[in-house]
Amino acid sequence: MTQHSKTPPADGRRGPGDGLVIVDKPAGFTSHDVVAKMRGIARTRRVGHAGTLDPMATGVLVLGVERATKLLGHLALTEKEYLGTIRLGQNTVTDDAEGEITSSSDASGITREAIDAGVAALTGDIMQVPSKVSAIKIDGKRSYARVRGGEDFDIPARPVTVSSFRVYDVREAVAEDSTPVVDLVVSVVCSSGTYIRALARDLGAGLGVGGHLTALRRTRVGPYGLDAAKTLDQLQEELTVMPIAEAADRAFPRWNVSEKHARLLLNGVRIDMPPHPASPVAAFAPDGRFLALVEEHKGKAKSLAVFG
Repeated sequence: MTQHSKTPPADGRRGPGDGLVIVDKPAGFTSHDVVAKMRGIARTRRVGHAGTLDPMATGVLVLGVERATKLLGHLALTEKEYLGTIRLGQNTVTDDAEGEITSSSDASGITREAIDAGVAALTGDIMQVPSKVSAIKIDGKRSYARVRGGEDFDIPARPVTVSSFRVYDVREAVAEDSTPVVDLVVSVVCSSGTYIRALARDLGAGLGVGGHLTALRRTRVGPYGLDAAKTLDQLQEELTVMPIAEAADRAFPRWNVSEKHARLLLNGVRIDMPPHPASPVAAFAPDGRFLALVEEHKGKAKSLAVFG
């Protein structure tokens, strides 16, 4: 049951407890800005996020409060879903509307068939080169820092999965520099680590006219969608926290263990573990307590994070 609590006064009273807060991030905020804001709302320093959203983007940002921060690294690896707008006909330095335009090409002759073929080529298991203006580390240094320093470098391609890439609308437009462009309204379902602006860049490159992302809204992270998300203003008024047990039950396969096995698990004993379809697995005691995130290792339960 999701917990609601009016933000308490700064009088030393207890905070909201362990759990997740699903934020509908506003445009113009970095993920770190949202974390900083939540530290004030929840009155705790122990807040983190599961997967960065660029400042331009809006939508689902999953925050962990108190002990739920230990879930975040595992939640960050779950599937994500987006709605966005791609502009064909212009490249930018950041592959999105935040960066300056580096080239323009008339995109008015691009057919829907060519667009669909380009989208199909970027669907499935693909190799993607992340955007250079990103937080990817190259030899220990952030990629965006290398760009700012004027360095010339390459980012190696890495495997990502785009399980769905659909075009809902095709709109002809004229850019501010008078270039005829085409705007695509798209949805994308993808694995962790996929850059939607890199998809926009690569779609435009494949069509020979360039492309960049002009709008992006994340609609889902794993099982958490916009229906569960609150704006920062709403959370300031009433802090909504999903208890850690409910959060784990929604995000990971559930494994119910006996009271005896619960005690052993909490004491670090690797108990026998049946196979599960996915990993990690959330282990629960008979009374419903969330014990630990575990993974199967040689038939035994290896604890990744203990909560019980």
